[in-house]
Amino acid sequence: MRWLLLCHALCLSLLKASAHTVELNNMFGQIQSPGYPDSYPSDSEVTWNITVPEGFRIKLYFMHFNLESSYLCEYDYVKVETEEQVLATFCGRETTDTEQTPGQEVVFSPGSFMSITFRSDFSNEERFTGFDAHYMAVDVDECTEREDEELSCDHYCHNYIGGYYCSCRFGYLLHTDNRTCRVECSDNLFTQRTGVITSPDFPNPYPKSSECFYTIELEEGFMVSLQFEDIFDIEDHPEVPCPYDYIKIKADPKVWGPFCGERAPEPISTQSHSVQILFRSDNSGENRGWRLSYRATGNECPDLQPPVHGKIEPLQAKYSFKDQVLISCDTGYKVLKDNVEMDTFQIECLKDGTWSNKIPTCKKTEMDEENELGSEQETE
Repeated sequence: MRWLLLCHALCLSLLKASAHTVELNNMFGQIQSPGYPDSYPSDSEVTWNITVPEGFRIKLYFMHFNLESSYLCEYDYVKVETEEQVLATFCGRETTDTEQTPGQEVVFSPGSFMSITFRSDFSNEERFTGFDAHYMAVDVDECTEREDEELSCDHYCHNYIGGYYCSCRFGYLLHTDNRTCRVECSDNLFTQRTGVITSPDFPNPYPKSSECFYTIELEEGFMVSLQFEDIFDIEDHPEVPCPYDYIKIKADPKVWGPFCGERAPEPISTQSHSVQILFRSDNSGENRGWRLSYRATGNECPDLQPPVHGKIEPLQAKYSFKDQVLISCDTGYKVLKDNVEMDTFQIECLKDGTWSNKIPTCKKTEMDEENELGSEQETE
């Protein structure tokens, strides 16, 4: 019994002594089975761990392969793997066991690490000469092979040996993540009474990683109304309200939104002359964005009646803040305002809904009065 325990312990120690690991960090190299080109020893295990810089993968191929053949490579084998998966397992003689030997096959690692393990069992009835393999670091073309969308370039990708970099189309800025392209849209001021505002690049997908600020600033007395168009497409979430991209509208002290999804908001009457619009996008998604039109209206002023022997222009059903009216008189009459005769007189609708002045009267000119008086005397 003691003899068996001693033999077992001795066998384990020999096995451990024959198993070792080699770390390789060169950009290329050669790997050979123990004793190559002579026959390799029994009960041997060697692992070569190859590591190359990020931006490269490892290419492995065999120039000679001669191992003991077995079902599913249970006896002697060469196993090629990464930290997460087995890439290939080879065994047999390249002259006879073509299905199990590498032959002309080239093995590529998905990343910058590859591990090759050679293992021989306790006995070999024949003489097997092992293998001769070569490896090299090859550049990864991240622009064409990158599968992770989170790491791909938003606009343009430029590959170089060992890496890649991103750039953006004209009018865009590269985000600090060095991948996504954003726009500078933080200073958009609108001062006209009517206008149209859209997300950047509408109706094409809006840029990622951007914050856009739009301000509608009119004279006090106007009130801005917003109307979104039917095309409304902002990234959303089925359970959480607008966690990614959104549009928000503010007119102190009121706030509307955030809005997202595919349903446009209802028309908004802000009751304010100053409106701020915030549009935010995160670093993912392909959505078309939004478009809105705005219109500013003011308080309405009372209806006007033209003076006797006079007229007002323009003649409208309603007048509101900032509308102006010109009063003039018929031929032979002058506009009289504060005892001053003039050809025309202009008044304006004020922000509080009142007119800047009362409607003046129309008075006959002195020449017309004299002519009329002379005509009466001749008649007598």
